Amino acid sequence: MNERPLKRAKGIRMKFVIRHEGPGRIRVHMMQKRMSCTEADTLLYYLENLDFVQKAKVYERTQDAVICFSGDRKRLIGALQRFSYTKIQVPEEILQNSGRALNNSYQEKLVGAVLTHYGKKLFLPYPVRFALAGINACRYIWRGLKILLKRRIEVPVLDAVAIGTSMLRADVSTAASIMFLLHIGEILEEWTHKKSVGDLARSMALHTGKVWLVNEEGQEMLIPAKAVKQRDIIRIHMGNVIPFDGEVLEGEAMVNQSSLTGESLGVRKSKGGCVYAGTVLEEGELTICVRQATGSSRYEKIVAMIEESEKLKSSLESRAEHLADKLVPYTLLGTALTYLLTRNVAKALAILMVDFSCALKLAMPLTVLSAIREAGVCSITVKGGKYLEAMAEADTIVFDKTGTLTKASPSVVKMVSFNGMEENELLRIAACMEEHFPHSMARAVVEAACRRGLVHEEMHSKVDYIVAHGIATTIEGKRAVIGSYHFILEDEHCEIPENMHRAFEELPKEYSHLYLALEGRLAAVICIEDPLRREASAVVEALRQAGFEKVVMMTGDSERTARAIAERLRLDEYYSEVLPEEKARFVEREKALGKKVVMVGDGINDSLALSCADVGIAISDGAEIAREIADVTIAGERLDGIVTLKRLSNAMMKRIRQNYRRIVGFNAGLIALGVGGVIQPTTSALLHNASTIAFSLKSMENLLEEEKKL
Repeated sequence: MNERPLKRAKGIRMKFVIRHEGPGRIRVHMMQKRMSCTEADTLLYYLENLDFVQKAKVYERTQDAVICFSGDRKRLIGALQRFSYTKIQVPEEILQNSGRALNNSYQEKLVGAVLTHYGKKLFLPYPVRFALAGINACRYIWRGLKILLKRRIEVPVLDAVAIGTSMLRADVSTAASIMFLLHIGEILEEWTHKKSVGDLARSMALHTGKVWLVNEEGQEMLIPAKAVKQRDIIRIHMGNVIPFDGEVLEGEAMVNQSSLTGESLGVRKSKGGCVYAGTVLEEGELTICVRQATGSSRYEKIVAMIEESEKLKSSLESRAEHLADKLVPYTLLGTALTYLLTRNVAKALAILMVDFSCALKLAMPLTVLSAIREAGVCSITVKGGKYLEAMAEADTIVFDKTGTLTKASPSVVKMVSFNGMEENELLRIAACMEEHFPHSMARAVVEAACRRGLVHEEMHSKVDYIVAHGIATTIEGKRAVIGSYHFILEDEHCEIPENMHRAFEELPKEYSHLYLALEGRLAAVICIEDPLRREASAVVEALRQAGFEKVVMMTGDSERTARAIAERLRLDEYYSEVLPEEKARFVEREKALGKKVVMVGDGINDSLALSCADVGIAISDGAEIAREIADVTIAGERLDGIVTLKRLSNAMMKRIRQNYRRIVGFNAGLIALGVGGVIQPTTSALLHNASTIAFSLKSMENLLEEEKKL
């Protein structure tokens, strides 16, 4: 739908009136004659970026906005009074890919199809309607002939026979009704599919906050991603998503391109090679020259990948389509036998006009796509219907500890110096090393340095990240390492200063510890508070009630810490001091025993297990590599999203099974009534196609709301 945004003088603020309000919720009407899709997206972007707004919806047709907020009402009113379309800078990809114009165009298509069908029926004479129906029928008949020429008998063949037979009998009403309802079904399926693909692509689109820019002196500077321009040089460290398309200038790395190609194996990239936005740097480090600084190409690539692959297909969807096609020969055979036995054309046509395939082929994909859409509303990104099906069948769930069962934002509570250096200087060194890598513990160190106002120039050489262990580099010619007890004291064989053994033994055991060593000697221990999420216990219990038989925790933390958490959460099993490959081996071992396994994690060291599991679930504020490799991403605020996903998956499977029973039962009843002469073929066709639309519309309803009613 073409539209022109309203022209408004720069700086003029939009007037509005309050239509309705209640506690924490308000509905306002914008005082303008017409609201374009661009203006609606601009207003929504503005509202959603207000820190006190929890949720907002904008309706461009009525020029209304519904806002759920927290805190003082006056703050919201003031923000609305300050709003102006011309002052808000909305990212181009949001305006281009919002989906609002798509919805409007398909709504117009539906209304146009209904008005055209009934308008012809009411106002056109029979000869004209016959001619128009004949022209329209050619499309369906040709589609069926093409399938026959390929030596296949599928649903389009059945449609062609039903429409062709009706036209030969001069039954324009039946033929037109069949074609009308098939057209409506096509519009609904295409609309839901495109909307679901668009929603999924938007949720998978990049939202990179900051990147490392390499200046002319070769130093790295952390800058906002939106400030990057074409031809800028940026450096990407291990475990990070590549934010822009570009050419590799230096470095060598393995890059995971599964988000664009569907291929999970890493691809080697070196000088002269090309990298693409949204791919993940799994090993190594790259310096690239930015080729394109906008995000729209990333969105288009995701859409193309989803459209061209079978990623959205669950096995149930595929089985429904195959079953629908397999039923066609039996429907045609039943029609022929009925005519041979009864010599009654009307009774034979009763079978031809009613088949199971249309509803099966339409209702099943719509159920799955609607479930993906509903998951998105709950801040859950699902990359395909097969993962919802696997989630419904899953009986074992494995949790990482740090950032998953524990809070996503741990904090530094104490610095213990072991070499006589000042705490602030030691924290400055630790933050300088940790800021390059995406991990919740690393973020805690960097944030602690920021709170103390500790700023620094880059003081180290190239930083090497050892997965599940720590970081190593050189500072002023001295080797510096930071990481776990196992890495620092066992792998690196660092020594504890002679007079500090007692202090080491008295380190507070209620905290997680991060060890910093310089030149082979322990320099500091950083005590980090990593408390259990408040909802963790309730989530574990809810998952058991939803169908999980075994709940497991695997962590690289100490036995003491792991045992305490496992006892508190009443877990079935726990494993401490495990490496990434050990997590993956456990997942593979459970799968070999016939289990359906879900893995939940947020870090680089979880990525291998996430890719091995039947369903890999990443926390949204965890490492970028985990989010890219995972099949599902949930919001990081609470773990309840996992329970919601399980309930949604169970409800989806229940609706699919109900659809099978209802479709088969209803259509079998229609065939029986038609063969018995109770209803005419025209009535059979009308009821069959109307039921197909009804089943489809029912399949598009929210699953969780239906579950609450039961």
